[in-house]
Amino acid sequence: MTEQDRRCRVSLIFGGVSSEHEISCLTAGGVARALDAERFEVVGIGISADGRWFRVPLEQVMALDVVDGRLPRVPEGLEEAVLLRGAHGAQVATRIGDELSDLTDIDVAFALLHGPYGEDGTIQGMFEMLGVRYVGAGVAASAIGMDKDLMKRSMDSAGLPVGPWVAISPLMWQSDRTGCAEAVAELGFPVFVKPARGGSSLGISRVDGPDTLAAAVAEAQRYDPKVIVERGFVGCREIEVAVLEGVAGRAPRVSLPGEIIMHGDSFYDFDAKYLPEGQVSLETPAALASEQLAQVQALAGRTFAVMNCEGLARVDLFLTADGEVFVNELNTMPGFTRHSMFPRLWQASGLTYPDLISELLELALARPMGLR
Repeated sequence: MTEQDRRCRVSLIFGGVSSEHEISCLTAGGVARALDAERFEVVGIGISADGRWFRVPLEQVMALDVVDGRLPRVPEGLEEAVLLRGAHGAQVATRIGDELSDLTDIDVAFALLHGPYGEDGTIQGMFEMLGVRYVGAGVAASAIGMDKDLMKRSMDSAGLPVGPWVAISPLMWQSDRTGCAEAVAELGFPVFVKPARGGSSLGISRVDGPDTLAAAVAEAQRYDPKVIVERGFVGCREIEVAVLEGVAGRAPRVSLPGEIIMHGDSFYDFDAKYLPEGQVSLETPAALASEQLAQVQALAGRTFAVMNCEGLARVDLFLTADGEVFVNELNTMPGFTRHSMFPRLWQASGLTYPDLISELLELALARPMGLR
């Protein structure tokens, strides 16, 4: 087989040091099983929870799944992986002691990493330096999208509708806890306290009064020293829209919207997302009137464009009882298991999970390198 005839080599990079390590591994298994094997050759790279990089054989990547109620992790006992820049782009090599072997050219990287050090512009910057095309948003959009405070500042300055919030840095909380509490109280209770740069709803608490604020901040700071507090949109509908980059410079493409429906007094936390036991329903597509459908799709596409996203994003919205729509969050690397909302929305819109993966890889391969 000539170099021109070989399959496109896709480096699936997963795991990582964030609190979302297991979710990333779960996603990698789903993508590997769905990838078109006739077109794409997988080069698996797993990042352990302590930050070491390993080469993971395809069969082990495909085996990553929930087993006996336990989420998967990067397998142990593997050979170390090293990414480097070769004469024609990025390569991955196996490191054994002081020697590198089994150098393999990489055509495109698909970093299935969630949270800090994967979804926040850090690995995207490394890809840029290595000269490898990659799936998803660039450095700036990834970094801003990861930090809920900076994200809301950017959206607000661009005229996108966002709800009131307060950001609390570690120094602010240590030096003026009373002032922080007063700023939060001005939002009106209930509020939601979140890690500013977390994901998968880890570390989030609903606070119904000032007495439980300190405990909620402490819980959020387990995941990120910087905390964001948002006014609670109680009684609103939670709508999500999946967005794909437009082809050949065209406008972003938006899916049919979905709706998160909580049962009882719970909210959409980690367990509800990944270990559901009847407390949440994910309705795809959402039951919206034609005017509401047009409104949420237009706002999702506008958000994608304003935030300079590439590849994919999920835009989370609040729809109030009187018909107002607010942007809650932008997720530049949304959950991507077959059962996650992003693929489900595209499935409802006519794009299957395998075809969605191929579409994202094609978008990445078509992207020019360097500043754009």
